[in-house]
Amino acid sequence: MKKQKNFVFKCSACGREEPKWLGRCPECGEWNTLEETPVTGRTGQAGNAKGRSLPQSVPLSSVDPLEGSRISSNIRELDRVLGGGILKHSTILVGGEPGIGKSTLLLQAAAAADTKGRILYVSGEESARQVKLRARRLGIDASSLYVLPENDVDAVAAQIVGLMPKLAVVDSIQTMYRAALPSAPGSTAQVRECAATLMRVAKASGCAIFLIGHVTKEGSIAGPRVLEHIVDAVMYFEGDRQHEYRLLRAVKNRFGSVNELGIFEMTGTGMREVENPSDVLLSERARGQSGSAVMCTMEGSRPLLTDVQALVSTTVYGNPRRTASGADQARLPLLLAVLEKRAGIPLGNQDVYVDVAGGMTVTEPSADLALCAAVASSYKDRAVGNWAVMGEVGLSGEVRPVSYPEKRAQEAAKLGMLRLLAPKGTKAKAKNAGIEIVEAGTLIELLDLMY
Repeated sequence: MKKQKNFVFKCSACGREEPKWLGRCPECGEWNTLEETPVTGRTGQAGNAKGRSLPQSVPLSSVDPLEGSRISSNIRELDRVLGGGILKHSTILVGGEPGIGKSTLLLQAAAAADTKGRILYVSGEESARQVKLRARRLGIDASSLYVLPENDVDAVAAQIVGLMPKLAVVDSIQTMYRAALPSAPGSTAQVRECAATLMRVAKASGCAIFLIGHVTKEGSIAGPRVLEHIVDAVMYFEGDRQHEYRLLRAVKNRFGSVNELGIFEMTGTGMREVENPSDVLLSERARGQSGSAVMCTMEGSRPLLTDVQALVSTTVYGNPRRTASGADQARLPLLLAVLEKRAGIPLGNQDVYVDVAGGMTVTEPSADLALCAAVASSYKDRAVGNWAVMGEVGLSGEVRPVSYPEKRAQEAAKLGMLRLLAPKGTKAKAKNAGIEIVEAGTLIELLDLMY
């Protein structure tokens, strides 16, 4: 009879088990990460199910939907991105570069949330005194806010079960560890197991849990990306630390839209909501200068007016350069080819640089027409004027309609734009927007209207 082995080789990076040692893990591709690990009792074996109470299935019609009602964070930009508030029983991952403001925002949200109960802030990176100093700087002094400086995820789970908070923040998930795993904190196996443990606690207790995660150089949650399928929502905090504005985007949300955007301003007393983002994004626009156009975009249900700038100059290289910052780099050469072929603007010997002001990243097709207008304005050295532009551009040079034309037109009117250059059919859909709408069916018509 073959003797059963009492050990396996387990990858310290991803947790994969192999019966024998391998130089490279077949799962994650890491080298020299398989370590000899004793075999313990497997919870997945059928024999262990005896004597254990198993969960019972229930009819869907008998489930109370109000049990998962939302909690308002009293921060409108955060609630917007979450889909209307913090859902009970949920696990939410907030990622971003170190120092971008994740801890500041969630500490403010924890203190201001309308929970009518206890709130737990778990700090794996700072002591309780350091958290207190930061809270004092932010003007926070909430008696219902509890601080737990702890890295052991089992101790954190026990504290959540004992304290029964309505909301908990874990800062950060990379510092959490489980003693049963041999790998170091921050490894893939530790991050995944700790997140799964906290997710089970959230589902069982009803507590909503925020997990703060740092991103890698590639811009993904350190792990890599093993948490996104575990949690209910994933949000990324973006922005340049040299500028005061921060963008909060949802890339996954089981209970809301992933197209919403929240905008904050970093101040000495914490994160401040930006109530009128379009006004902020256009505040430093160089009026009357060539190469600048105002585009009308949509971020979820919110219309935004953004300044797109283009610089066209004769190249000194063998191949002309095409550089886009904040716009789709792959779409820029396509639009330049359409301008040259359909509108007669020779760009084959021109360097073209495009930048979306304010640190915004725009990938919506409705930005095509504004980008073409900015490039044509720079090439002809003529200003666009106080006009807003929206529309998708096809390969034949036609201008196609965009979604929510009335909302975009109303935002342009509110910001004081004199005219709106838009695709044909926009007048009928946005006739009550309060702005003069000039329709263009092709790129040639656009250039004729502008110049």
